Amino acid sequence: MAFYPRGRARSLRPRVRAWPRSGETRLLGFPGYKAGMAHMVMVDDRPATPNFGKPLFTPVTFIATPAVHICAVKAYARTAYGRRTITEVWAKELPEGMERKVRVNAEKASANLEEMRRLEERVDQTTVLVATIPREAKLEQKKPYLLEVGVGGEPKEALQYALSILGKRVSVQEVLKPGLYVDTIAVTKGKGFQGPVKRFGVKRKPHKARKSVRAVGSLGPISPANVMFTVPRAGQMGFHQRTEHNKRVLMVANTRDRDLTPPGGFNRFGRLSGDYVAVRGSVPGPPKRLVILRLAMRPTPQKVQEPKILEVVLPRS
Repeated sequence: MAFYPRGRARSLRPRVRAWPRSGETRLLGFPGYKAGMAHMVMVDDRPATPNFGKPLFTPVTFIATPAVHICAVKAYARTAYGRRTITEVWAKELPEGMERKVRVNAEKASANLEEMRRLEERVDQTTVLVATIPREAKLEQKKPYLLEVGVGGEPKEALQYALSILGKRVSVQEVLKPGLYVDTIAVTKGKGFQGPVKRFGVKRKPHKARKSVRAVGSLGPISPANVMFTVPRAGQMGFHQRTEHNKRVLMVANTRDRDLTPPGGFNRFGRLSGDYVAVRGSVPGPPKRLVILRLAMRPTPQKVQEPKILEVVLPRS
């Protein structure tokens, strides 16, 4: 049941439905583009494991994380029907390419700013609309992604911080650091319309089976005469939005200081350029897919400490 629903995602841009509570005033997430995978040799710093203090060979995923542009600030108030938007303030100058996405009225933005400051006492939660430019990660896509990111801290402090960075650029070093645990949210690789054998892993029937071999043996009982949704059926496989919890950030760096691009570049992505993040384990989606790194919603009790990396084993081109 953890892999439902199995319908197609609405967009390549994943939707984040909740943000964690954080006492520190900062952004609670950061977008990036999946580049590829490699391996690292690091010292196992988990005290409860048999390999504590020994070298550990682990897979890692590299994510290109160019700086984001803070395009707007949204303020929410708590009502009897849940949180509702009070107002939103847009920056006067937007990054290049945003005219493909949205048009902003400068006079209306100034009026909304005065209204937001007047209703500051009612603000319960603050978010920002950030734009990530694919071309800054050396991708061919022209239209930028525009997504909403939560801001941590007390309501008043979060609002003041969001207004202070409005219209500016924020780098990944200001949000993430090595050793931190994050949730990866992305849309998986699409595989089209598939049957129940590939989609659910059911066993093929004997070759003498009547009518079909790659179909389930029974759709359910005679009474009640309905097919339950748990019965494996053919349908869409892949291109689902998925969230993986508690992925450890192993490295936050820039290619100027440490370029870990394999010879010839990552397969179907190319070379890393600018800021990037290395996350332990796999990440949903194919190369170049947008990935949102959200601060852990279900954090582990382990303390945050920077991992000790001994060697990076890059794939061959």
